[in-house]
Amino acid sequence: MLLRWLDGCQDLALPAYHSEQAAGMDVRAAVVAPLAIPPGEIRLVPTGFAVALSPGYELQVRPRSGLAVKHGVTVVNAPGTIDADYRGEVKVGLINLGAFPYTVNRGDRIAQLVLAPVCRAQLLVVATLPDSRRGEGGFGHTGV
Repeated sequence: MLLRWLDGCQDLALPAYHSEQAAGMDVRAAVVAPLAIPPGEIRLVPTGFAVALSPGYELQVRPRSGLAVKHGVTVVNAPGTIDADYRGEVKVGLINLGAFPYTVNRGDRIAQLVLAPVCRAQLLVVATLPDSRRGEGGFGHTGV
């Protein structure tokens, strides 16, 4: 994975794994000034870098569990996807589901990035689908 810092962001730490078996790399906020997120509101937070991924991979943008549990702040479209052909700045959409305003400061760890392989489907249009035990049972069909 190639990473390019945007102007004025080289002071931030690279996305990094914080334990030997961590699946996600913590990513930091590249805000210039503290960014308040009032309860119930969404803010798009810059990270200060762009990436180039190998074909057949994506970067998933996922919440940090501590931020979500302690403050109610999470990634609004979790998991977000950074496609292999995207070259713009990686940004994180955060939503404050908590009861109090939350402030993001420069360098705060705001999300995690998980590199994942992409499987692309080939669609085949048919007149009927094969039967299954579940059938058309959907939302809540197995009970409470």
